[in-house]
Parts: sequence; structure tokens; C-alpha cells
Amino acid sequence: MRNLLFVCVAAGATVLLGGCATTGSMSKGDKQFARGQYELAIPLYKADAAKGKNVAISNFRIGEAYRLSNRVEQAESFYKAALDGNVKNADAGYRYAEALRANGKYDEAAAQFTTYAASGSNRTLAARAESDAKNATESKAVAAIKNKYDVLPVDALNSPASDFGGSMLASTGDLVFTSGRDGKKYLGNGENFNDLYAIKFDDAATMTGGTARKLEGPFNSENKHEASATYTPDGKTMVFARSNDGSKKGYLSVDLWISYNKGGEWSEPVLANINDRTADDFSPAFAPDGTTLYFASGRKGGQGGNDLYKATLGPNGRFSPAENLGETINTAGNENFPGVAPDGTLYFASDGRPGVGKLDLFMMQGGQAVNLGADVNSIADDFAPVPMGADMGLFSSNRDGGKGSDDFYTFKKKAPKLVTFYVDGTVLERDDNTKTTLPIAGAQVTLISNTGQRQTFTSGPDGKFSSPLDSVTSYTVLAERPGDFAARTSLSTVGRKPSQDQLPNPMNDIRLPVTLTLNKIILARAIEVKDIFYDYDKFNIRPDAAIRLDTLVQTLVDNPKISIELSSHTDQRGKDSYNQKLSQQRAQAAVDYIVSKGIDKARITARGYGESRPIVAAPKSEEEYQRNRRTEFKVTRVAK
Repeated sequence: MRNLLFVCVAAGATVLLGGCATTGSMSKGDKQFARGQYELAIPLYKADAAKGKNVAISNFRIGEAYRLSNRVEQAESFYKAALDGNVKNADAGYRYAEALRANGKYDEAAAQFTTYAASGSNRTLAARAESDAKNATESKAVAAIKNKYDVLPVDALNSPASDFGGSMLASTGDLVFTSGRDGKKYLGNGENFNDLYAIKFDDAATMTGGTARKLEGPFNSENKHEASATYTPDGKTMVFARSNDGSKKGYLSVDLWISYNKGGEWSEPVLANINDRTADDFSPAFAPDGTTLYFASGRKGGQGGNDLYKATLGPNGRFSPAENLGETINTAGNENFPGVAPDGTLYFASDGRPGVGKLDLFMMQGGQAVNLGADVNSIADDFAPVPMGADMGLFSSNRDGGKGSDDFYTFKKKAPKLVTFYVDGTVLERDDNTKTTLPIAGAQVTLISNTGQRQTFTSGPDGKFSSPLDSVTSYTVLAERPGDFAARTSLSTVGRKPSQDQLPNPMNDIRLPVTLTLNKIILARAIEVKDIFYDYDKFNIRPDAAIRLDTLVQTLVDNPKISIELSSHTDQRGKDSYNQKLSQQRAQAAVDYIVSKGIDKARITARGYGESRPIVAAPKSEEEYQRNRRTEFKVTRVAK
């Protein structure tokens, strides 16, 4: 990938020297740079800088040599030295920001992009720097997206050279890919020219075994790059990319070539009719329909940098005019290496969006480009996706830890981590006489879901119980034991499932603790129903009182064997007879409300006590008067 995309003709490289060729003052480094032989230019420029010769511009051109041979991460210190030396180049600040981003220094890169955007040094780059600053800031969030894919190297494909760009040839069962393992050295970056290779795996499912060989047919050449072969499903048509040879002769760009299999023989490749002779056209990929060809191009009229295009192959072997895929996919940066999954999902590499490093892999979902995250992507180049199924396939990367320059890796979306919810409960019993609360065995526990499903079990000797729960479900947990008031609580798994990133294991148990405390039923013991208020001189049930009475309704529902007396009490102000009458009316109103909720009226008796049973015999404050104005109930009978 490094080789193919950055082959430059001598005339194009000379432009980057800022006109030195016309002044007759080209150094040895400049001459190599002008030929696009960056690997030879770099030590010459380093020698000049060490001697104090044109230090700032020499450092800048070292940085440019690394960038143009796709090693911008190695250019950071040289761009900085050039800027510190007040280099006179309008692009230097932008290129320094690119190097910072390539090394994962997102905050520093964002600040540098912002500074450059405000400088106006180069209007085109300044406009792009604004979006680059935003992307660099957002890249930290992208870098945190992990644990979604399993990524493994493909040892059968990888070599110490650059290996990338695979395509299955269904007619032979071969994987055809690009490699520089046996090529002649290319002086642009010191690696080899790329050729097309093929391999038939011993085990296609695991991509193991087999021996790579140069692809048979009239495709490979000694002094050009060939890469990114793609085939129609019938295996009869092949399109691939071929570079120029670095000289002023011949073709001056990377172009798409096409060949046909006729009678078992491949025809001599010819230029496809969709090339732009002034720009690079590369990384072709046929869609499953066998007629739509996606490819990348640096031609004019796009969104910026390299853009993705598509064209349709007609029965006459000619393509329809290339169509830019538009701003939904293309950005002011570079979009390269399209790949199309069997279901038609488009994958591609881009450096124009928030990403982990240089080129990141994206897929189209719901009309949006989605970064595959920091398992697949790294701070290096991640590119050339070969989707082979739903969320799985091959890609290439020059990340650390590989066997060579660019290596093949498989990616496969991890199976979702599973969660099982459990309720872990404890049933206690409170003894008011001893003021203790102890675990209780033999309590019946009922688990009732919001769909009406019921499960019943018994607390153990330690008062414990446990049961699995459904996800996204709400429950009521009810504990009962003869001689005790039933206890209930609510429990829900709605919104309780952690994100996949937070789950440590493929299978995860999430246990939700609950405690239910039973209270002994003691006949004739008064229990206050808190906050039952009435308007002055009134006995109708206010809405706030109704809410409190609903809890008593629930108690009667949960304890169907008890009968109660509901009593109302007043304070000592006012006439005894009036207070007696008012308290009876209030008690009866409360009972009527409870009966209206479905409680058998035979189970509840209304009793007004007026001011005859004060809690505070001689109240002196409003608070003490309020304590005497209360509503109580007591159990009068427990049915057998």
C-alpha cells in the first residue's frame, strides 16, 4: 500500500521543491527527491542538516519524504525542527499536525490544526484544518471503542514485505493478493515493487496452510506496481491497479487495467476506460452483482484528496462514466480501498473522519459511515478491507507487532456477551419486643413479573432465596409467613444491562440484592397510618390522603386473612361531642375509600375515638396537637 499510492513522477516531485530546479541550486537530496526516490533523499538531507546546511528546509524535506512514502508518523520531529527553524513553507504547520495525529497525539494535533486554520497560510489546507481539528478532538472517543472484534494475523499470507489487497477467485478457490516479497527494490521508500500473488489455503475456513505463488498470467511486471485485483463472480473479468515506473516515459499515474478470461487464458491487460489520465485511479472492487465497480481516485471535482467512485461494466466491456459517491462517504481527506460484503455493505478506508490513526476502516450502516473501532483500527494505516460475511473478513495494517510492512489480519465481530440476571434475596423478621431483626427460614416468596408470570419458592435456613430474572422486566417480590404481615418490594432489570465494553466475560451473572422484613402480627396493637390529613372541619378523603390509604389497601390485599379496625383521632381542641362525631365521619370515609378499592367491607370496621385517646395528654405545641390528630389501624382477627 505504501508503494502503490505514493509513486510520483519526477515532474510532480519537483513542484514540491518550491522551484529549486529552475535556479540551478538543487542539492543531491533535491535531485533524489525530484525523482521520487525518497529513501535515497532522506540520508542526504539528514547529512545537510547535520552540517548546518539549509537546516530548516532540509528538515522539512525529510518530513515530506517520509510523508510522501506514507511514513508520516516518522516525520513529526523533522517538521517540528523545521518550524522551530522558521522554515519558509506555507504547508509546514499543517503537515506537522498530520504527523502528530498519526502518532496518536490527538490533543496536540487538534491544537496545531486550529492554529494553522487561523493562520491562513494556505487557504485550501486552512479550510481542511478546521475539520481536522474537530476530527482529532473526537478521535479520543473513537479510540475508546474496543472489544467489539476479534483480530488475528494471517500467518499464511504475511511476509517481511508489504502484503495487502485480497480478492477471492471463485473459479479456482484462490485468494489473490498483493505483495512485495519478491519484487525489485523501489527507491521511493526502500521496499519492493508489488506484484499479484495467489494462494490456495489448505484450510479455507481458518485461512491456514498453502503456499503463495506469483499469479499466473500477463499481469506482473518488473518495474511497476500491480495491486488490488478484483474479479466478477463468474471469474471471467479481472480489474487491477498498475502504477507508472517512476520515469517520465509511459503512463504518468496509477491506473486501472482490465483483462478477460477466454478459453482458460487471460487476455493482455488494457487500460479501463474509466481512468483519469491526470490522477491516480486504484483499489478497484467489484460488487456482488458483478457489474458495479467501486474504486478510489484522486481526480479533480471530488470532495478532496482521494474519493470513492463507482461505475457500471456493460456487456461490451466498457464502463459507464464514473460517479462520485458523494459527501456521505467522501470527505476532504482520503477515502481509499473500497470493499463490498456479500450482502452489499460497503467498507472502505478513510483518514478524513475521526479515527484512531492514519487510515481507519469504516462501514456504511443506515446511510452513515461507522468507524470499526480500536480493535480493527490502530494508530497506523488500516486499509484494504475484504469483507467475507456479516461483520467479518480480512484487512491489512502496518501496525506494530506485524511480520512485515503491511500484514493481513482477520476481523470478526465478537458474539455479544451474555447477561443473566438473578435476584438474591433475604427474608428477615423483626421482633419489636427484643428490638432485633433476624433471618427467617420457611417464608414463602413469590416473584411476580409485569407480564403476570409467577414463581414461588421458600427461604432457606439463612433466610436466603435466589432466582433467575428476565431482562427488561419489572417484578414485585412478596414474602409471606403465618403470624407476620407480608412484605413486598419492587425489582427491575430494565436499564440494568451494562454495555458490552463493561462486561468482563462472555457469560456474566448480575445479581440484584433485595431484603424483605416481616413484622409480627399482634392483635389489637395500634399501627399509625402516617400523613392522613383532612381539610379543616372536613372528612372527605383528599388526594394526598388517598395515596397513603392505598398502602393500607395493599396491606389488606397481601394479608387476606386479617380483619382490622380503622380508627380516627382528633386533638383536644373543640367540644368532645363534635370531635367524636367528626372522627367517626373521618374513619368511615377512610373505610369507604378502602372498600371502593375492592376490599370486603366485612374485613374492616370504622371507629372514631374523638379526643379520648391522646398520645400527648397535655399538648403545648402545634406539633404535639398534630401527634394526637392521627389515623390508626389494628388487627382485630386473623382467620384460620
